[in-house]
Amino acid sequence: MAPIPFDVDRGGVKLKLSLSSRLRVLLPLLPLLLFTLLFLILPSLVILLGSFFTNTGKFTFNNFARLLQPNILSSFLVTLQLSAVSSVGGAVIGFFLAYGVHGGGLPRSFRSFLLSFSGVASNFAGVPLAFAFISTLGRMGLVTAVLKEVLGIDLYGTGFTLYSFWGLCITYLYFQIPLMVLVISPSVESLRKEWREAAQSVGASTFRFWVEVALPILFPSLLSATLLLFGNAFGAYATAYALTGGMLNLVTILIGSQIRGDVLHDPNLGYALAAGMVLIMTVTTTLANILKKKASQWNV
Repeated sequence: MAPIPFDVDRGGVKLKLSLSSRLRVLLPLLPLLLFTLLFLILPSLVILLGSFFTNTGKFTFNNFARLLQPNILSSFLVTLQLSAVSSVGGAVIGFFLAYGVHGGGLPRSFRSFLLSFSGVASNFAGVPLAFAFISTLGRMGLVTAVLKEVLGIDLYGTGFTLYSFWGLCITYLYFQIPLMVLVISPSVESLRKEWREAAQSVGASTFRFWVEVALPILFPSLLSATLLLFGNAFGAYATAYALTGGMLNLVTILIGSQIRGDVLHDPNLGYALAAGMVLIMTVTTTLANILKKKASQWNV
């Protein structure tokens, strides 16, 4: 049987590829396709299908109806608040760091160090991060002891505790800020000097340049990056569980309790909770992609 030809247009010249040639072109994509199928598509299908059944295998919508219970709604609200606070805080601090390296007064030699550190720190989470913060900002932590003995500041006497909502927000900033630096650096670096010079030529101050030129151009990129940070915090589990021991009512901790817990063991409700998280993450990702496309018209 003769090989089936495929027409490929390259620079106005049509080439014919046989089926075997086309398969060889697609072969390098096979590992990615298998990874996507096994670790993204199939788990999502299992979660979605499992949320429509009871523990005895009967079809039901009750799992989704139970999402309206006060404690579950509260877990979603607390998780959304935690994600919003840590993402906005990380976005603001990360943006100023990125601007300081690419457009501010910080030395250029600091850029490679900051980007390298950000690449490592943005992936440092889970139990090691929780232990690191307990050792520094815990009740007997190093920073806590230094503040009390040297400066006379009793951090925990003010009502602060690392194992609370705000303590978790501070912990999340450790990986949120570096992630923002990595994401927003290309956009900050793409701000053209000609735009600033043009603004200055018509008498615009630095403040007016940022308010009327730079920030409107960067706004889609900033908002897109903030949404990315929001999704990053929204799905975090290990850090929150290791730091708070499940005392904070978060969706991810509640899902873990439903799936592998002894008292609250109800995997199908956990699947429904996960499906709700997937829906929120889908909306967040879609908005981030839309804003990213909008920002591309300025090449930032």
